[in-house]
Amino acid sequence: MEKSTDKMSVRESWQVFKYIFKFLLPFKRYFIWAFVFSVITTALASLMPFVLSVFMDSYLTPMKATDQIIFYFAGLYLLLAIINSIAFFFKWNYLQNGSIFVNQYIRKKVYGKIHQLGMRYFDQKPTGWLITRITNDTDLFDFWQTLFNALTSVLSIVIAFVALFVIDHKIALVMLLILPLLILAVIIYQKVSTKVYQAMLAKRSELNTKLNEYISGMRIIQQFRQESRLGNEFEKTNDEYYGYRKKVIQINGILLSPLVNFLMAISIVVVLLMYSNRSLHAVVEAGLIYAFISNVQIYFNPISGLMDSLSNFSNGLVASSRIKTIMEEQEFAPKQGSESSVSKAPLIEQGKIEFRNVSFSYDGEHQVLKNISFIVNPGETLAFVGHTGSGKSSIINVFMRFYEFTEGQVLIDDQDIRTFTKEELRHKIGLVLQDSFMFVASVTDNIKMMNSQITDEAAKEAARFVQADHFIKDLENGYETKVIEGGAAFSAGERQLINFARTIVRNPKILLLDEATANIDTETEAHIQDGLTNMRQNRTTMAIAHRLSTIKDADQILVLNKGEIIERGNHDELLELNGYYADMYRIQTLQKEL
Repeated sequence: MEKSTDKMSVRESWQVFKYIFKFLLPFKRYFIWAFVFSVITTALASLMPFVLSVFMDSYLTPMKATDQIIFYFAGLYLLLAIINSIAFFFKWNYLQNGSIFVNQYIRKKVYGKIHQLGMRYFDQKPTGWLITRITNDTDLFDFWQTLFNALTSVLSIVIAFVALFVIDHKIALVMLLILPLLILAVIIYQKVSTKVYQAMLAKRSELNTKLNEYISGMRIIQQFRQESRLGNEFEKTNDEYYGYRKKVIQINGILLSPLVNFLMAISIVVVLLMYSNRSLHAVVEAGLIYAFISNVQIYFNPISGLMDSLSNFSNGLVASSRIKTIMEEQEFAPKQGSESSVSKAPLIEQGKIEFRNVSFSYDGEHQVLKNISFIVNPGETLAFVGHTGSGKSSIINVFMRFYEFTEGQVLIDDQDIRTFTKEELRHKIGLVLQDSFMFVASVTDNIKMMNSQITDEAAKEAARFVQADHFIKDLENGYETKVIEGGAAFSAGERQLINFARTIVRNPKILLLDEATANIDTETEAHIQDGLTNMRQNRTTMAIAHRLSTIKDADQILVLNKGEIIERGNHDELLELNGYYADMYRIQTLQKEL
């Protein structure tokens, strides 16, 4: 369960802050320059009332002002205002750019980390949760703004108090006594607002997760007529989210500006009363009162902004803690040969595959593969058959290094599979899955996978090789036809043929087929079979088969049940055995006849 700020200890919050602050350091110059210009703007904001007070008390009140003096003070005030505006522009520009660059950097780091994690991690985390982490939690723009504003608020208070002290140190000391009340106001606001604010953010995250699930499962939702039920669920969550949002608005409306403005009003009244009392015994200059009250406002204004930002800071800490959790995740993808010693790493040249007493578990407790052993010689085809859950796909997952096996050895060309680099494995091993995903791009780019090193002609040649050319050339724009999201405009068989071409264009030495012929329409089934036949030529192939008729010519067939090999042999040998495989084949043959 994720932590909220009200449950995070001070020590935990400090650890999270130190961790996330490291991401800011490469861009610290932006924030340093923003702080420098902030000092300038704050100092000028306190100085400008002095200029007016001198003009009012020295020239305006005693009626000594001449045209020359008026123009002098007007020009001086205008110059200070221009300098202040320029300084504010640079402060704002440096702060905004710095915050953007830090956010970009964090998102890049989190995205890179995701790619280092193993499939076991993704099995445990919903897609919507991960999307929220990468998009929402890395958006720490308000967090960095709050951090900077907190620093500049302290600076503004200090400069304003110094100005007050210079003007009238006695009354300034009275303003100092107001400071504990301001701190108390900040604490009250933080305690009241944080819980509500975090509840609102939790509901927003829940909304994002639900939306991702609804959009991903739209076909199933419509098929089973779940629109009304899910619509009600979404509406309920959305109403709860906006309920919390209204509470945040109400809290801000009561405790934010009104509370600070009330304390400021009290302070101004105290100042006026003290000057009124003093005026009974001596002359009090109006310009002096104006300068003092102006700096009182500068003294209070940062507090309101700081209180407004506390929730953003709390939210930023929570988001940062989740980023820290992801970045410190140790569920890495299985390690392969060192990238620093690529020249020494072995190469896949023959394509011989061997499993020696391999056992594997997804959760560390329940074994899905038990003592699996087999050899596939170069150029041979090995097929796996068995019911759902028998362990067929697990063998492919282990061989592709999506998961780490717990016992035994996996060899390629008599070399431990762990000694090969990941690049060598991905280059020399071609994987064709049951569901072929297509990107929003041209057909050619989908075959090339946007790899600039693969020519358009090579992509077309691969399509012709796997029998995909017959339908691609009939498309409106041929190979340049744009694919809509997921390839929805193509049939399952057409998508699979493109997937074949995508695999074969890289000329893999080893071919893995994970139920590549499942869910194929009859119209393209013949082309699929021709494509598979061409692909398997001179390649070591391991195939998971749903339709037994597609693997009759396999050199070896392994029958799996509950993670164990219960039968092995070629098609004819297994029929003669009259066991598990023979029963499956007879059932499928009968179903086809019917």
